Amino acid sequence: MTRECHVRFCERLRGKFPRPTYHFGMKVHVGAHVNSGLVHTVAVTAANEADVSLLPNLLREDDRAVFGDKGYVDNSLKRAARKAGVFWGVALKSTTKHPLTEANKRFNHKMSSVRSRVEHLFRVIKRQFGYTKVRYKGLAKNAAQVFTLVGLTNLYLARRAMLT
Repeated sequence: MTRECHVRFCERLRGKFPRPTYHFGMKVHVGAHVNSGLVHTVAVTAANEADVSLLPNLLREDDRAVFGDKGYVDNSLKRAARKAGVFWGVALKSTTKHPLTEANKRFNHKMSSVRSRVEHLFRVIKRQFGYTKVRYKGLAKNAAQVFTLVGLTNLYLARRAMLT
């Protein structure tokens, strides 16, 4: 180890060396059928993009319900969905001024149990296909890999139905 490397190593140990502040990441957004859990729409974005901005792209014309976590909260989309006759099952957010009531917590729990059907898809991608740690090769290359994995996961989840 050279002297310069040793000094930098010691500075980093003491917390004096500036750490890089840039981070890369990506999010996978899916639109799935509630009963079967099979995916019909996939979107891959950078990690700094808001979840709610992709919600209209994940919906189809024949969808009768929308389920999502707190990242998909948007009152204008909620009103539009209710006007169109679509059930809005997006989890409710709490704030410091307005904490969730017990009824709101029960609603969130119920919606989470429905959403867990779709979350099973991500478990299959991570555990069956080993997609836990991802090397960032660019959004387009990583998206192509995600699209392939989602297609394989659909086949994996529908294997019993296809055999009968």
